[in-house]
Amino acid sequence: MSTGPSGSWSSQTAFEEEYARHSQEVWAMAYARLLNADLALDLMQETFLRLWKHGLTGEAILNVRGWLLRVVRNLAEDQAKSSFRKNGTQASETMDRIASSMPSPPETLEAAEAAARVRAELGQMPAGDREILTLRYALEYPVPKIADALGITQSAVHMRLSRARHRLAERIKDDGNVDGHQQS
Repeated sequence: MSTGPSGSWSSQTAFEEEYARHSQEVWAMAYARLLNADLALDLMQETFLRLWKHGLTGEAILNVRGWLLRVVRNLAEDQAKSSFRKNGTQASETMDRIASSMPSPPETLEAAEAAARVRAELGQMPAGDREILTLRYALEYPVPKIADALGITQSAVHMRLSRARHRLAERIKDDGNVDGHQQS
């Protein structure tokens, strides 16, 4: 590579000759690493930009081809390792528009507080109410299975569930707590 005494390229033609001589091989090296023609072109351009800047420092490069291939190989490795390329990371504005199927942290906290409140009230209720509500809602037993487990009719299960739910709702309402929120 020919640079002048002041560290700048002696001519634009010298740089263009290096480009003409090595650009195809530099692009091919980038493409072989990334398998993406557009990225390979970007890395080839970045490599030659670095060659131009290096030439401006006045430092001689004894093996221009080797230097170019090492730079493009390093750039390709950096590109492959980047989290954007590897994980498909999107800009935060893009991700903000995607609705989550999970509840928000405040919703999760409210649900946990409401569940704790219901458990506390259940602990104060008669054993029969606790039993039928637990079978239906905690264990998710269907009505026929509850009827078999308790040795009662399905109609009796429906009646006892209705009464137990009503008593639980009244207990929660009487304490001034509706749907997990204190009333003012």
